[in-house]
Amino acid sequence: MTAQLLLVDDEPGLREAVKDYLQESGFSVQVASNAREAWDLMQQNIPELVISDIMMPQVDGYQFLKQLREDPRFQVLPVVFLTAKGMTGDRIQGYHAGVDAYLPKPFDPDELVAIVENLLARSAAKSQAKAGDSETPDIAELANQIAQIKALLTQRNAISQSPAPFKIDLTPREQSVLNLVAEGLMNKEIARRLETSVRNVEKYVSRLFSKTGTNSRTELVRFALEHGLAK
Repeated sequence: MTAQLLLVDDEPGLREAVKDYLQESGFSVQVASNAREAWDLMQQNIPELVISDIMMPQVDGYQFLKQLREDPRFQVLPVVFLTAKGMTGDRIQGYHAGVDAYLPKPFDPDELVAIVENLLARSAAKSQAKAGDSETPDIAELANQIAQIKALLTQRNAISQSPAPFKIDLTPREQSVLNLVAEGLMNKEIARRLETSVRNVEKYVSRLFSKTGTNSRTELVRFALEHGLAK
């Protein structure tokens, strides 16, 4: 599965060169010319890692990183600073701000690829460990949730022949996750079906809880069926 990266740099030439190299190395890369554009892209598609310049107009790299770390969705998202500000004091400031790696320009592109691969591997290991901690001890609870969801699906017509009109703004990916949750799939299965990471699925499910005011998968499925949201 191809890792999704977001590259943020206001230098067009460097941005395209780094993008091309990363793509040749097997990554899928979205680009943004500034932090605001990057933030907008991340509302639609959460990347698995961000590479950002520091010296950018309007919102610099430090402010962008602060914005990311204050959002629960991006608190553990790996971030690499790729910048001309290479003094020791600059690197220390970056690490204090919460950056995961700091690569001064000029740089060896192979080193950047190695850093990205290392951070993605660590992130995947943490996600698997978290999934093991949260899912393994609660097999009975998960089985119960699946049973309840399947029961809701068999009662779809009984719940409502004509779903009450309800407007809620869901992105295409949120809708896809909701449909699969309504099928009774767990996060790992959804991640495989959508070819994304378990961490991304967890974020989309959390976002669905927030948008629907629900607190569990069973509540979410019931809400979706009652309001005609699941397809």
